[in-house]
Amino acid sequence: MRRPLIITADGNASARHRLRDELERRYGFDYRIQDHATGANACAEIEDAHSRGERVALVLTDQELPDMAGSELLTLARVRYPDARRALLIEWGAWGDRGTAQAILQAMALGDISYYVLKPWTSPDELFHRTITDFLHEWARSDVLTHREVVVVSGRYTARGHQMRSLLTRNGIPHSFYDRDSAQGQSVLSHVGLGLNPPQSTVWMPALGGTLLTDPTDAQIVEAWGIPTSLDADGRDVDVLVVGAGPAGLATAVYASSEGLRVLTVERDAIGGQAGTSSLIRNYLGFSRGLSGAELAQRGYQQAWVFGARFLLTREVMHVRGAPDGFVVEIRDVGDVSTRTVVLATGVDYRRLGIPQLEALVGAGVYYGASVSEAHALVGRSAVVVGGANSAGQAALHLSRYAERVTLVVRAASLEIGMSDYLTTELTGNARVEIRTGAEVVDGGGAGHLEQVVVRDRATDELTTRAADGLFVMIGAEPRTEWLRDVVPCDSRGYLLAGAATEGWTLDRPPLPYETSMPGLFAVGDIRSGSVKRVASAVGEGSVVVSQLHEYLHQVAVGATPVAVGQHPASP
Repeated sequence: MRRPLIITADGNASARHRLRDELERRYGFDYRIQDHATGANACAEIEDAHSRGERVALVLTDQELPDMAGSELLTLARVRYPDARRALLIEWGAWGDRGTAQAILQAMALGDISYYVLKPWTSPDELFHRTITDFLHEWARSDVLTHREVVVVSGRYTARGHQMRSLLTRNGIPHSFYDRDSAQGQSVLSHVGLGLNPPQSTVWMPALGGTLLTDPTDAQIVEAWGIPTSLDADGRDVDVLVVGAGPAGLATAVYASSEGLRVLTVERDAIGGQAGTSSLIRNYLGFSRGLSGAELAQRGYQQAWVFGARFLLTREVMHVRGAPDGFVVEIRDVGDVSTRTVVLATGVDYRRLGIPQLEALVGAGVYYGASVSEAHALVGRSAVVVGGANSAGQAALHLSRYAERVTLVVRAASLEIGMSDYLTTELTGNARVEIRTGAEVVDGGGAGHLEQVVVRDRATDELTTRAADGLFVMIGAEPRTEWLRDVVPCDSRGYLLAGAATEGWTLDRPPLPYETSMPGLFAVGDIRSGSVKRVASAVGEGSVVVSQLHEYLHQVAVGATPVAVGQHPASP
């Protein structure tokens, strides 16, 4: 396999040569560096590479080339190589020029560039290399031909195959996936000795000494990778038990463990929760290029781990009951854990469509959530995204990098009602995305996997049938509180009441802002009634609640607040 390409274009000879030399010295062993003086030559390089089936990792271009605007080259690169990272080269100080800034913002709004890159002016230019290295790391994670630490062989259009792809992607486990009936899948099965009698699903971990799992559970997969799914004796008595490892739960784990509290976080699915499925979050503070929900969650997980927090993944909390020294929490397949406080951060699930023909195809072309792991399978195909919030807009943009056509179906009359401005700008400027406002999906189906959906215009009742290879549903929100509704009060939609809104409070002091009707039991993030349903808001609540944990524990220590005593059974 030939080395992947880094393609550059700059009409200034001295700047072009300096750029080429800087790239060659640092990356020449692993990548082929091709520099061009004109846009036409760079475009020809991209077309030739595409026709030969070669990989392009990175395209860098000056804003204005002798024969075309750099944006034209970047548009071609985006079409031919959706995974390649693309950037405008700018001179030092040029960011202060309004025209340059506008060109960068416009290119980012259209999805033509990942970001900008300052031209190297010295050697080695480590600021330049920090940006380039980040780009190459991001590309390598998305490149399907890169050798992966984990290899999965299963049915492409099976619910279990989708579940495993989603589990690995959301937990930040690099992997390759092959259909059982494909030539690559058969080759892997033969290599590991399963060619004659293959199981429904095979997980092979060459990076971990060749660990081989046949028809594994989620817990077996993450445990083989080294993520704990069980507890030893000294892990069964903690200060804080966090239920849910989405943004709110991770923030609680980070801040509580950093302040010396013993923290255990239990997550039934994957790190990141609903936010972990987002393909790109562009408006999170401190990440100017944006980052995926899975990457944000992995960073939070590692940060909490560094401070000593413990995690249990693919495990579900079954019961919470009061005890003389706090709470006893029962975890499925793990048993009881004693904790002084509990923070509920279980988030929400997307609402189901409730259409039998489509529900039967979940995992076989129908997905709830962004399902980033399915995007590569839609190259040259059609996808439909249902939803009007940021998550749906992000999914539509991500899928448009691969699918020939993406239809965004929005129940509301306009995108602006539920979506951030930067997303509406990108979507309306994307030629591959068709926006259907005032519409809803009412039917669909296929033989073994999704083939079509039916969209209804809510104003005229007109029905339109369109081909679809993937349907991604991100409508509404269903709080994960069924198992808690006999324990603490919820509002009419099932969200937990906390603080001044709570009901049934029995102590003389008022409840703390995120405290439920049970002293010492807190609710943060999307699960809390009245919360702002945004990633940054969830992180904020998860961090702020730690000061309330300290306040509660102090009150217990001085006898001002009794601990939660009594039986409070809950079951999902």
